[in-house]
Amino acid sequence: MSDLKYRIEIEQEDDGRWIAEVIGLPGVMAYGQTQEEAIAAVEALALRVIADRIEEQKSAPGSVSFARA
Repeated sequence: MSDLKYRIEIEQEDDGRWIAEVIGLPGVMAYGQTQEEAIAAVEALALRVIADRIEEQKSAPGSVSFARA
């Protein structure tokens, strides 16, 4: 089993919302009114994507972690 480590990039949009993206998982992005909301939303989405991949492959990683860029 290998550990999965992902980096989260965050930036503020012109309209004031925050967008967070998980680098290494294409298309895994989420908005929030605050940085914390965006991070929580993108982590939840990333975990769903990872769970789908695990189900398809029938193998699980040792652990999953996220770090801010």
